[in-house]
Amino acid sequence: MPSPAKRLSKNLTLFDVYAISTGAMFSSGFFLLPGLATAQAGPSAVLAYLLAGILILPAMFSKAELSTAMPRAGGTYYFLDRSLGPLAGTIGGLGTWLALVLKSAFALLGMGAYLVFFLDFPIKPLAVALTVAFTVLNIVGAKETSGLQRFFVITLLSVLAFFIVQGLAAVIDLGVEQVSREQFTPFMPFGTDGLIATIGLVFVSYAGLTKVASVAEEVRNPDRNIPLGMMLSLATATFVYVVGVYIMIAVLDADALRGDLTPVATAAESFFDWLPGSYGLLLIVIAAVAAFASTGNAGILSASRYPLAMARDHLLTPRLASVSQLGTPIPAIVLTAALMIACILVLDVESVAKLASAFQLLIFAFVNLALIVMRESRIPSYVPGYRSPLYPWMQIVGIIAPFVLILEMGLLPISFTLGLVLLGIGWYFFYVQGNVQIKREGAIYHLFARLGQFRYEGLDGELRTILKEKGLSDEAPFEHLVMHAHVIDLDEENTFEGIMHQASVILAARTDVPAEQLADTFLEGSHYGATPVARGAALPHQRLSGLDQPHLVMVRYRNGLHIQLAEAEATRHDADDLVYAIFFLISPEDNPGRHLRVLANIASRIDEEQFLDHWLRAGDEQELKEALLRHDRYFSIVLDRENISAKMVDQSIKNLNLPTGCLIALVHRDGQIITPSGNTVLRSGDRITIIGDPKVIDRFHSTYRDSSSSQGVGTDD
Repeated sequence: MPSPAKRLSKNLTLFDVYAISTGAMFSSGFFLLPGLATAQAGPSAVLAYLLAGILILPAMFSKAELSTAMPRAGGTYYFLDRSLGPLAGTIGGLGTWLALVLKSAFALLGMGAYLVFFLDFPIKPLAVALTVAFTVLNIVGAKETSGLQRFFVITLLSVLAFFIVQGLAAVIDLGVEQVSREQFTPFMPFGTDGLIATIGLVFVSYAGLTKVASVAEEVRNPDRNIPLGMMLSLATATFVYVVGVYIMIAVLDADALRGDLTPVATAAESFFDWLPGSYGLLLIVIAAVAAFASTGNAGILSASRYPLAMARDHLLTPRLASVSQLGTPIPAIVLTAALMIACILVLDVESVAKLASAFQLLIFAFVNLALIVMRESRIPSYVPGYRSPLYPWMQIVGIIAPFVLILEMGLLPISFTLGLVLLGIGWYFFYVQGNVQIKREGAIYHLFARLGQFRYEGLDGELRTILKEKGLSDEAPFEHLVMHAHVIDLDEENTFEGIMHQASVILAARTDVPAEQLADTFLEGSHYGATPVARGAALPHQRLSGLDQPHLVMVRYRNGLHIQLAEAEATRHDADDLVYAIFFLISPEDNPGRHLRVLANIASRIDEEQFLDHWLRAGDEQELKEALLRHDRYFSIVLDRENISAKMVDQSIKNLNLPTGCLIALVHRDGQIITPSGNTVLRSGDRITIIGDPKVIDRFHSTYRDSSSSQGVGTDD
C-alpha cells in the first residue's frame, strides 16, 4: 500500500461538480465544431450530437460508480491502476494527463477565433497570460478555482439560454415546416458513414463531463454530489448542443456553415439584429470567452491531479505528491501549467488536441473495463455509493463503441493513440518496474482464481481506508449495535482460540449458525489476513448468509495476547504487539456496505490515541461500550436528586420528553446493566448513557456541564 500522504481539502459542493463538468464541455464542441460537423454529416450533425451524448453514458455511469467507491485524486489513473494494475495506470495516467494538457491549451488558444471580432491582440501571449493567471488561482485553492468556474459557467449558460430562446423564436418566425424542408432535407447527405464519423468527431465535446472524477477527493459527500452533478451537467450539455446546433443549421446557409469557424456568432448575428450596434455579437463573444476560459481553468484543476496521484504511488518523482498548507498540490499544478505553456508556444496545439481525442476514447473503453473488473473481483471493501444501471451491458457497449469510433477517425489519430500507449509502456519499464516501493497489483488478480498468488491484499485495506475517509453513514445503527453487543471481560490466562470459541458460542446463540462453523471461519480469517490488527486491537469479522442484522461480541483481555497472523499481515505489524481488545463481528452477506461501515467505525475509533487507555481503564460493561463510541455521539451521567439531573429521577423514560434524535441506551444500576424500555423508571444513583446526533449530545453536555465534574458525566477526554 502506498505510504500515507496528505489529503486534499474537501471543499467542492454539488454546484462545483456541476460547474467543473459543464464548464469543461462547452468550448470547441459548441463554438467551433458545428461547422466542421455539418461538413461531414450535413443536417444529421444534430443527430450526431444527440447520439454522442447517449454514447458517453457508459463512461459517465462507470466513472460515477468508481468515483464514489474510490474518491481519490487522479480519477482515471487511479481507477485503472487499482483495477488493471500499475502498467495500465501508467499508460492511462500519463496519456490522459498529456491529452488534458493539450486540450486545455487548445481551449485557451481557441478564444482567438472569437476575440478577433473586437481585439487585435496576439493570441499566444494572451493564452500564456491566462495560463499563468489560472495557475495562481489553482495554487490558492480548489474552492477559489471552482468559484471562478461558477462565474464562468453562470455567464456562459445565461448567454446560451438567451441564444436558444431567440434562436427558436427565429425558427418559428421562419416556419418550422419550411425550415425542415429547406434546411434539413436531405437529412443525411453523406450517408451513415458520414454520421458515424461525425459522432466520433463530436463525441469529444462531452469528454470534459468526466473530468470531475480527477478531483473526487476534494468533493463533499461524493456518493451524492458526483453522480448527480455529472447527470445534471450531461442533461444541460446535451440539450444545449442539440438545440443549439439545430438553430445554427436552421438559420444559416448550409455551404456557409460548413466552412464557418465561428458558427455561433454568425447565427446570432442573423437574429440578434434587433439589439443596438454589435451587442448581440458581444454577448456571444463573452459566452465563447467564458466557455474557453472555463475549459482551460478546469483543465489545469483536473489535469494537475494526475501527476499528484501518480507521484503518491511512486510512478513519478515523489516531489509531485507534495500538498501545500493551502491544501493544493503546487508542484503538480506548476508542472502542468509549464507543459501547457510549452504546448501553446511550440506545438500546433489544435491538430495535436484533435489527435488526443482518439486516446480519450480508448481510455473511456478501459474505464468501463475497470468497473467490470472491480465488480467481478468481489473485493469486500469495494462499496460504491452509487452503482451503474444496466450492468454489465452498459459497460460492454461502453467498451465496444469507442473502438468503433476510433476506427472511423482515420490512421493518424490511431497512430497518435498508439504513440501515447507506447510512451506509457516505455515509462513503466524504464522508471516504474524496478521501483521496490511499488508492491501492489490491480483488482484483476482478484478476478482470476488461477492468478491468486498475485492478489494484492493491500487493495482491500486501502479501500477500507477510503471508505472510512468518505464519511460514515449508518452511524446510529452502529451505536445501537455497540449498545446491544455482548461483552466478555477476561483477567485469567487464555488463548485467542479459547476466546474465539467463547465468542462463537455467544454468537451462535443469537443466530442459527453453529458455533463450530463460526470458530472455524474466524480462525481461517486470522490465517489468511482477514483479521485486521492494530494499536492493541483485533477485528475478526465475516459476512454470512441467513442473517437479518449484524452482531458484535466485544472482548477485553487485560493481560494481552498474541494473535498468529497471516505472513503478509505479520510483515506490517510488530511481532511483539499485544492485543487487549477483540471485536468479533458477523453481518448479513447481502449488505457488504453496512458491514464495511461498522468495521470502519471501529477502526477509526481504535486509531485514536486515547482509545486503548480508555478501554483498559473502563470499570464495567457500560464504560467499555462507551469507549468504542465517538465522544460526540454519546453522553453519560449519574443521576442525583441534589443537582440538575434531579428532574430525571423517578421518571419513566417515555415521560422525559427527550430531544428528537437521541435515546437512553443503557442504565447501570446496582452493579447491573439494564437495557431500558419506555416504561423503565430512573432512580437516583443510576448511571445512564444517552446516544444520538452530535448536535443533540452537545446540548446535553452544555446543559449538564456544571454537574459533570462531581457527578460522573462521561466524556472522551
